This record gives sequence, C-alpha cells and structure tokens, in this order.
Amino acid sequence: MEALKYRNRLRRYLRFPLYMLIIFIIGCIAVGFVDKKTAGVMTAFVACYGIICIIYYKANLKSFKNTIVEYAVHYGTVQKELIKKFRLPYVLLDSTGRIMWMNEEFCELVDKSKTYNKSITSLFPEITREGIEHAKDDNFDIHIEYNERKYLACLQRLDMTEPLSGGNMVINMDESADGLVAIILFDETDIQATKAKINDQAMVMALLYVDNYDEVFDQVENAKRSMLLALLDRKINKYFGEAESIVRRLEKDKYLIVFQHKYLEQFEKDKFSIVEDITSIKMGNDKDITISIGVGLGSDNYTQKAQYAHMAIDLALARGGCQVVVKNGQNVSYYGTHGKEVERTTRVKARVKAQALRELMETRERIIVMGHNLSDADCLGASVGVYCAGREIGKPVNIVIDTITGAMRPVVESFTSKDEYPADMFITSEQAINLCNDNTLIMVVDTNRPSYVECPGLLYKNKNIVVIDHHRQVEEIIENPILSYIEPYASSASEMIAEVLQYFADKITITPTEADCIYAGILIDTNNFMTKTGVRTFEAAAFLRRNGAEVTRVRKMLRENMETYKARAEIVRNATTYRDAFAISECEPDGNLESPTVVGAQAANELLNIVGIKASFVLTKFMDKIYISSRSIDEIDVQSIMTRLGGGGHINIAGAQVQNRTIEEVREALEKTIDEMLEEGEIKL
Repeated sequence: MEALKYRNRLRRYLRFPLYMLIIFIIGCIAVGFVDKKTAGVMTAFVACYGIICIIYYKANLKSFKNTIVEYAVHYGTVQKELIKKFRLPYVLLDSTGRIMWMNEEFCELVDKSKTYNKSITSLFPEITREGIEHAKDDNFDIHIEYNERKYLACLQRLDMTEPLSGGNMVINMDESADGLVAIILFDETDIQATKAKINDQAMVMALLYVDNYDEVFDQVENAKRSMLLALLDRKINKYFGEAESIVRRLEKDKYLIVFQHKYLEQFEKDKFSIVEDITSIKMGNDKDITISIGVGLGSDNYTQKAQYAHMAIDLALARGGCQVVVKNGQNVSYYGTHGKEVERTTRVKARVKAQALRELMETRERIIVMGHNLSDADCLGASVGVYCAGREIGKPVNIVIDTITGAMRPVVESFTSKDEYPADMFITSEQAINLCNDNTLIMVVDTNRPSYVECPGLLYKNKNIVVIDHHRQVEEIIENPILSYIEPYASSASEMIAEVLQYFADKITITPTEADCIYAGILIDTNNFMTKTGVRTFEAAAFLRRNGAEVTRVRKMLRENMETYKARAEIVRNATTYRDAFAISECEPDGNLESPTVVGAQAANELLNIVGIKASFVLTKFMDKIYISSRSIDEIDVQSIMTRLGGGGHINIAGAQVQNRTIEEVREALEKTIDEMLEEGEIKL
C-alpha cells in the first residue's frame, strides 16, 4: 500500500505540466469569448508550450525510468547489505521453523553456512514448533542459551500474504504459506550476570528469637548462666558468620541478622541446621534451647523487608516455634519443623488475652462465634466456652452451626430451653448474616483459615474478628483480626478457652453441662489424654472438673452406635501399608453413617496401634469433598504432608480437605507427596 501511494504521487508530479496545459486551453477558450485576437495569440503560445512539454516528456521518459529503477535497485541493495552486515544475529524461518535465510552474524554464531536449511530447533531446542506457532499470532520472546551464552530470541511474524510488486514483475507467495518468522538474537549474558550480581548482593533481613529463654535460664545456676549465654551467642555468630553476616543482639532473647541474598541458598540447602544445633547446647540446663527465625526478602524496599521478617517470625512463633519461616514476597517456606512444638508452662499470655477479650466483648452488643464446618467436639466445646464468657458480662452469644453431625447431636441437644438456654443459642449461617452488624463481635475458634469456617460471609461483613485456635498457621489466614490467640502447642481450642475462662472473671459460673462439653473437646482432641498433652492440658481439665465436669457423663455422651463402630472397624480392616511405615485406608460412607469424618479420624487413631506404623491416613468422601485425617506418634510430621495437600494441623495430628477429585486421585497424590518428601529428606523412616 505504501509503494502504491508513492507511485501515484510520482505519477502526478511528472504529469503536472500536462495538467497545466489543459488549464491554459480552458483559459484560451474563455478569453476567446471576450477578445478573439488576444485569444489567438494565447492559443499560439499554449500550442508551442504543449508541443515542447510533450516532446520533453517523451524524450526524457525512458531515462527517467532508468534513473528510478537504478535508485530502487541501489536502495534495495543497501537494505540487503544492511541486513546482511547487521551486527545482530538475524534469521528468517518458514512456517514450519525451517531456516530460509540468515545473515553473516548468525552464520558466525552458529558456525553454519548460508545453505544450512534445517529446523531452527536443531540449533536452539528452546525454540519449539509451538513457539513458532505462537509467533504467528503475536510477537514472542524466548530466553535461550547457546555456547554458554544467554540470548533473548525475539520472534516476529512477517505477513507475506500481500503481493510484492517490483516494476513489471509481481511476486505472489504460495497460497498455502503462512508467512515468514523473523528471529533476532540479543546477547544478554552480561546483563543477566549483572542482574544476578545485584540480586546476590541484595540485603536479606532475619530475626532470631529464643523461644524458651526464660524457661531455660531460670533453671540454670547463676554461675553458669553467663557461660550458657556465651555458648548460645557463639553458636549463632559462628553459623551466620560463615556467610559474612551482621549479627546483633537486640534484647536478651532476640537477634537481628543481615546477610547477602547469595547466602540464602546455602542456608536453605542445609535447612537452617542452626535450629537443630542449638538444641545440643548444654550447660546445666535440662530443657533444650529452641530458636525461631523469620527471614524477609522479595522487595527493593528495606522497610518492606523488615515487615516481611516480622511477619515471618510471628508466623514461626504461631506455628509452635523451633523452626524457620522464609517470607519471599507472597511466598512462604518452612524449615526445621521436625522438632516438637515448644510448650510454655507460663500462663501469662492466657491472662493477657483473657483481659483483652473481655474488653472487646464488653464494647459490643452481640457476640457471634463459629468454628470450622462440620463442627466436632473441640469446636463445639470452645464455642460453648465463649458462650459462658458472654453470659458472664451479660452479652448475647450465638453459635453458628449449619450441619449437626450425629456424633455432636447429643451434645447440642443437652442445651435445651428447659435448662434456661435461649432458643437462638445455635443458629444457621443465614441467621448469623442477618444478626450481624457493625457492633457485633465475630469470634472464630478451632480454625484460622477463612475457607474452613462455618460461615465465610461473616468475615467479609464485619471486621471485628477474634481468632482463638491451636492449629499451625499456613499461608491462608484470617487477615487483620483485632485479637489473635493462636498457640499450636495447646492440645485443643477447648483447653485454650478453659484457660481464658479462669482469668475472664474472678469466679466465673460454668454449669456441669457446659463443663462436660468443654471437657469433651479436650478429651477427643487428645485421644483420651494420650497425644499432645502437657501440664496445662491437665490443669485445664482439673479446672473443668472443679466446675462439675463428670467423666462418666462425658463418656456416655460420646458413645457411638453399632453402625459407627462397625464402619470404623471396616476402615481398619481394609487399611493397606505403604512404604512399610504408612497405613492408608478409605472410608466410603453409606446412608446409615451420620458422621463419616469423625469415624475416619477415630480410625486413623486406631491404626497407630499397629506395630511398625509410623503414620496413618484415612480418606473420607463426604459432601462432595475428600477429607483426609492423618495421625502419627512422634517420628513423622504429618502436618508438613497435609500442608502440601492444602491442609494443616499439628506435627502429630493434621488433616486436609480436597475438592473436585476422586478418592483414587487423592490417594495417588498422597503417595506421591510421601515419595517426594522421602527423597527430599523432609521425612525420614
């Protein structure tokens, strides 16, 4: 189109004298009507002018055309020579990727002659047929490597469907041809090296906290405390000093560490072995010293990196301590999670949280409490504990439960109106949405993941949110709660609520029915006080016992029917062993089974009683989801396995919920995850 436009302009320019001749003739005719003598003179002049123009046009037409052709040829030759001598490697491909032409720079790069016409993939495997097809629709860039050099290959489609005109010759591409693809290679080796150098020298900030400083140093003799602290400092400085790090102690149990990004890979490769090495320090201390580290990077802003480091250390402590959390922008990695969670015997934090919770509840008109979907005994026990706290200060409390499972029905039915419990003590999600307003306090118990709560809509309708949970935090968390009390070392949310109730009022009133419910939550989550029990677990149980909890009543309340017992036995009977250490079974619920997920969790507990089994997994299909219940005794961190499958929990008790997949697919994914973690050394047999 451009060539046609220029050709028309040139033709008009050459014919301009002829156009003027026509104007003069018209002028003569017009003058003839006024003065014939003058018109005759003008006609003679115009005739001479026309003869001269025609003779000159005819005489110079041939030479003018030759000059134009010579210029075009010279111009085309210059263009061709420019591309040929182009300092950047340049190559033309057909639609299949076969080389049609390449300039001298490209020939020199690939050490091939100009007659080389094989596929471009034979030279650069990164440039595939799919990439060439992609370039037909749009420009496409590919990073490639050749002879230890890095290049950016820019693919660009050349539309050859229009005919190419040249003088009297017209060249048409084959109708089946899809055009050509041009590739220009830009050497970015030095640029990439410079970027890598800048990235390696970028600052990474880390915060190191000693998890149990007071507990360890309080039991050490005064004469040995300074030596123990010196050993701790020496261990930390030696480990990070090998990476040319700056280590500064901020407080007695807090350190600031700054190092270059290039050393982060080294730390990650040995999985921050400092976490395990610290536990070997002994200087009169019976308890092992444990540390947590939060690493922040992924930003050009130092302030943002510091915030990431604080968020990472908070996440490490919320997961129980004794581990490292690396926060790279929005990506989070965990290391050193194989140790036991650090149990704190002090209840100062529980007292502080109880006072803060009371202040929040007193400033709100209503409290709505909810747990995870398909509420279990721990979830319900914690909710009832919140109800007791609300009643103490005269605030109405509503518990959100959409589906009451068969196992929980006897517990829920024990709170009847004849015992002076309000009819709206238990409400549905729809009712909760209608009751919620800006002056409502939303309390989430026994979960810290927004996708797991009974009514996710409440989290978006109201920002006055309190979270009380005992599960380890993962990437998906409830954002910006006004109060967060997450203690992964606690056995259950019911235990945490029982502690809070002791400090909520000088003498809080708890009925035996309520005490039974909270006690049942602790009993179920600890598997009858056999797993994840500590000093504070038994103290919470003792508090509930003093308030009327009766073990016999709780046992009767938690009894199951014959169908449930048979279903659990069938799960155990059908279990298979994987890798000689993992028991995996499936639960296919029938219509007679009201709480298949509870049965699956119970079966997972029983599978651990088999000799040689280090971890158990039960897959249950229920309500269009696959629920995974995982258990271990002490050797396998099942929480890390469940995290890879989208779940979470504790080291010894964890689970996951998987949607849009069959039991067979989930089982295959579970076995694949176990294989990968064994190969990576994340779990050891």
